[in-house]
Amino acid sequence: MSKKIRLDCISCDKTYSYDYKSFFCDCGDLLKVSFLKKPNLSKEQINARSTNFSSKCQSGVWRFKEWHLDLDESSICTRLEGNTNLYQSDLLSKYTRVANLRIKHEGENPSGSFKDRGMTTAISMAKLLGYKAVACASTGNTSASMASYAASCGLKAFVFIPDGKISFGKLSQSLAYGAHTLQIQGNFDDALTLVQDLCQKKGIYLLNSLNPYRIEGQKTIFFELMQQLNFEVPDWIILPGGNLGNVSALGKAAFELKEWGIIDKIPRFAVVQAKGANPFYLLMSTESDSLTPMIPETMASAIRIGNPVSWKKAQKVILNSNGYVTQVTEQEIMDAKTMVDRSGIGAEPASCCSIAGLKKLQSQGIIKTNESVVAILTGHVLKDPDNNVKIHTDVNSDLCNNAVKLSNDMGEIEGVIDGLLG
Repeated sequence: MSKKIRLDCISCDKTYSYDYKSFFCDCGDLLKVSFLKKPNLSKEQINARSTNFSSKCQSGVWRFKEWHLDLDESSICTRLEGNTNLYQSDLLSKYTRVANLRIKHEGENPSGSFKDRGMTTAISMAKLLGYKAVACASTGNTSASMASYAASCGLKAFVFIPDGKISFGKLSQSLAYGAHTLQIQGNFDDALTLVQDLCQKKGIYLLNSLNPYRIEGQKTIFFELMQQLNFEVPDWIILPGGNLGNVSALGKAAFELKEWGIIDKIPRFAVVQAKGANPFYLLMSTESDSLTPMIPETMASAIRIGNPVSWKKAQKVILNSNGYVTQVTEQEIMDAKTMVDRSGIGAEPASCCSIAGLKKLQSQGIIKTNESVVAILTGHVLKDPDNNVKIHTDVNSDLCNNAVKLSNDMGEIEGVIDGLLG
């Protein structure tokens, strides 16, 4: 590894060995993985690995390993993550008024979210570096993924979650996979501060997105998307923004492939935040020099984050791709979720910010009807079953699909069915 990659500061010119114990530079900013020479990986190799069912490199992450972490197969901890579908939907194209729309559904990963892509690389590094335990703070998806991968490769897992601020669908995964789950008073940002201190004191490997090896795995969303599109770059990629690791990862992947001559242009990246958890939107819309943390509140629990650690990386992606950041209301999130679910694809609320944001950006003329767009859905529809039901029972909307209560009478039932059949 020492001859292939190193860790560089995102702000100053300091560099560190790949096995450096901290994820922060001496100047206080985050580190990123840099390559010491251009990786050697062909499109033909990628396609061959996709159908090699006896290899760990059939994974939608590890088939691209030369472009992130070139580990031997014996060092890889994988659940054959990735391989997520790319959908087209006439309903969602009509809803967003974007004809050339594709939806990449990262909720189809093994634990139900895109987090598995970064977790396989970070967990593999934890094993390689000799750690016996891992930890994270989480709004739900990270903890579910970490618990799964830690169980798969024999590491102890410690999860810090905000008390009462996590869906039961996600909490149940952490508990089921055997992670030691600690519910703390406060929000996600409080939990992240605590878990960083714990990891430093106890020699535990931290697996939040400030870990640069998490970012390397999440880059493969873009790599796999390019494979699916035969390396034809879309005009826009749109995705939700919480801790901002995902846009940082996809942007890094795009810039690297452009530098290596694999693609001929950079897509424009759009980040969508919930209005109640929008510190990055406020930063970019006011052109401030630094992000102001906030106390977040939104039904989209996966992005209920008020102090995103990757904001500087994300800011560079938006500026260098001529991208855009917007915000959406709770009603816009609910309406978009209803349409994503009704399309038969389905996703958790935070994922549907991609579609809500796309609809808004198209109506504002920022994204044109004839441009090609890929919207990233980040989590499975069953990640938040409570909100799935709440949207259709407790919310006043024309899109609600509430259950109809009837007596045990065939005549009454037939009358209702006849009405629904029109």
